[in-house]
Amino acid sequence: MQFPDYRPRRLRNSEMFRRMIRETVLTTDDLILPLFAIGGKNVANPVASMPGQYQLSVDNIIKAAREARDLSIPAVMVFGIPDKKDALGTRAYAKDGIVQKAVRSIKEKVEGIAVITDVCLCQYTDHGHCGMVDKGEIDNDASLDLLGRVAVSHAAAGADMVAPSDMMDGRVGILREMLDEEGHTRIPIMSYAAKYCSAYYGPFRDAAHSAPQFGDRRTYQMDPANAVEAIREAALDVEEGADIIMVKPALPYLDIVFRIREEFDLPVAAYNVSGEYAMIKAAEKMGWIDGEKVMMETLMSIKRAGADMILTYFAMDAAKVLRKKGVTA
Repeated sequence: MQFPDYRPRRLRNSEMFRRMIRETVLTTDDLILPLFAIGGKNVANPVASMPGQYQLSVDNIIKAAREARDLSIPAVMVFGIPDKKDALGTRAYAKDGIVQKAVRSIKEKVEGIAVITDVCLCQYTDHGHCGMVDKGEIDNDASLDLLGRVAVSHAAAGADMVAPSDMMDGRVGILREMLDEEGHTRIPIMSYAAKYCSAYYGPFRDAAHSAPQFGDRRTYQMDPANAVEAIREAALDVEEGADIIMVKPALPYLDIVFRIREEFDLPVAAYNVSGEYAMIKAAEKMGWIDGEKVMMETLMSIKRAGADMILTYFAMDAAKVLRKKGVTA
């Protein structure tokens, strides 16, 4: 097909035609809203580096989950900010931990929304790393039992899905084994399979108080230069029992989202992370971009790359835009 016989603009001439040939459609069913839970009552601490995002006490988490449900967002992801930290992150798997309280409250008071929990230790350890530290090194195998305890405690509190984000080798298999042993055979695992050691996490670490106190996370999070390794990581997690594969971050790794979508027949998630969110918000504040249009184009690009679900701090705003356009599920 060549010009002038073929003119692609013919099918761009009207909104009706553009709708008829649209290849990718973003809906509220694609969105998962991350929430930060903190102790106290009637707390809504703004996160300075993430305008519009807050650390929320459980009573306000309930309100946020209800609002998300009312906007037809199908799920929230809960992160916790504990009241105290220690070397083993024991508050991460405590029955009265902040995530456990938030999960129980959402499940009790908000019908019609799924609750996913982040399974990691970095917010709960005094050293800020995602596993147990021994003589200055991250002890992979010793960390697995702790991560399993976290997942089991979340499931016992009522979580609908658990999502290990630690990047320890073998953690999906251990979580599956420990969940099954405790009778939680129906709880799916959304694995952060390809989680890169990214500079885009800065605002999240402000919000979750999870910055490492020494070194960095390059010994367990992936090198941004690598792509084939992401396929190996995802394959390992699939073999160990992952139900959903996640890529994090999303925008700098859309090629990885695409490659994993092509390689595996499991659902694929992508995390539109805090730095991606913050850049758009900052540019919008400066008047350099139309924030709403860039937000929607960004989310569409992640869906187009192959993501079945998108974890995004834009979830509420995007759902409102979709509702105005008459698009929900």
